[in-house]
Amino acid sequence: MRRRSGTEASLSSDRSLSTRGLTRSAPAVDNVGGVILRRLMDVALAAAAWLICLYAAAEDGSHHEPPWLTFSTATLLSVPLLVRRPWPVAATLVVGVSAGGALATGVVPDFASAGPLFAVAVMLFTLGLYAAAPWSIRVAAATTIVLLIGTVAADISADGPGLAGTVFAALICATSWALGWTLRERRRQARLAVVRATERAVSEERLRIAREMHDIIGHSLSLIAVKAAIANHVAQQRPQEVPAALAVIEATSKQALEELRRSVGELRTAPDFTAPPALRDLTQLADQAASAGVAVSLEVRGGDDAPDGVVLAAYRIVQESLTNVVKHAAPAKCRVDVAASDGQLRIEVADDGTRRPAPARDGMGLAGMRERVAAYGGSFKAGPRSAGGFAVVATLPYGGTP
Repeated sequence: MRRRSGTEASLSSDRSLSTRGLTRSAPAVDNVGGVILRRLMDVALAAAAWLICLYAAAEDGSHHEPPWLTFSTATLLSVPLLVRRPWPVAATLVVGVSAGGALATGVVPDFASAGPLFAVAVMLFTLGLYAAAPWSIRVAAATTIVLLIGTVAADISADGPGLAGTVFAALICATSWALGWTLRERRRQARLAVVRATERAVSEERLRIAREMHDIIGHSLSLIAVKAAIANHVAQQRPQEVPAALAVIEATSKQALEELRRSVGELRTAPDFTAPPALRDLTQLADQAASAGVAVSLEVRGGDDAPDGVVLAAYRIVQESLTNVVKHAAPAKCRVDVAASDGQLRIEVADDGTRRPAPARDGMGLAGMRERVAAYGGSFKAGPRSAGGFAVVATLPYGGTP
C-alpha cells in the first residue's frame, strides 16, 4: 500500500467530510463577495430549473395529475440546487430519484424530459466538482441508472424517447460528471503545486539561513578559538602577547555580533537597511586570518558591476575558505584572488599549509560553498594542490559586462 506524502495528506484533509455518505462537504475558505456571488448564482439556477421543470410537468391535455403533484415535482427537481455545494451527495440523490420517478410515472412526459435532465446534469457536475471518490462515482452511477430506468419505463408505458434518447441521456450524465471531476482534479493539482512551491521556498530559505549562520559564526569562532588557545599557551611564558590575543578576540566577537544582527535583521518585516558585505571588505577577512597565523595575499580585480547577491556569495566563499585554513593548516601562507571577467566572478583561495585531520562530521563549509555556487549556476572545485596545500576555486556567473 502506497503511503501518502505530507503534502498529499494535508490536501486530503479538506475532503474528509465529503467522503462520508450524506455528510456535508468541507467549505472552502473564500472572501465574502465570492460567497455572496455563488449564493446568488445558486438561487438563479434553482429558479430557472424550477420554471423549466414546472413547465415540463404542467398539464398538456393528455396528462391530468393534480396541481400539487406538478408543483411538488418541480420543487423536488430544483430546490436541491440551492444546497448543491455544501450537500452534493444528498442533493444529487434527491434530484436523481425525483427525475427518474417523474419520467417513469409520466408526470413529466418524454418530450419534456429536457427539464429533469437539465437538473440532473447540473447536480452531477456539482457532484464531480465537490464530492470525493468513492462516493462521487457511486452516487453518479446510481443517479444515472435511476434516470435511465425512468426513461426506459416511459418508453415501455408510452411512446418514449427510444434507444437514441436513452443513450443521449446517459451521455449527458456521464459528460456532466466528468467535467466536474476534471475541474476538481485541476484545482487539486493547482493547490498541490502551490503547497509544494511553498515547501520548497521554505526549505531553500532555511538552507540559506543555515549557510549564513555557519559562515558567520564558524569563521569568527574559529579565530576566537585560535587566539584563545594562543593566549592560554603564552600566558605564562610570554605574557606580553596576551593583550594582543585578547584584542583580536574582542574585535572578532564584535564583528561576529554585527554580522549576526545583520543576518537576523533580514528576517524581520520592519525595514532596517544594512549594507551587505562588499568586495573591499575582504581586507578585513585577510587581517583577521593574519592575526591567527595565516599570511594572506589578497588581490581583487573588478567586480564593481556584480550584483549584491553574487558579491555576498563570493565574500562567504572567501570567508569560509580562510576559516578552513585557520582551523586546519595554520600557520601557513594563503593567496586570495578575486577577478571579474566576461560576466562572471572567479574566486581562488590557495594555501601552502599542511592539512591537519578534520573532525568526524566536518565538511559543512564545503557543502555550503557548493550550494552557494550552484544557486548561481557556477562551478566549484576544492581539493589538495599538487605542489602542496589546498585550493578552492569557484566561479559565479552574473551576466555583467566584461
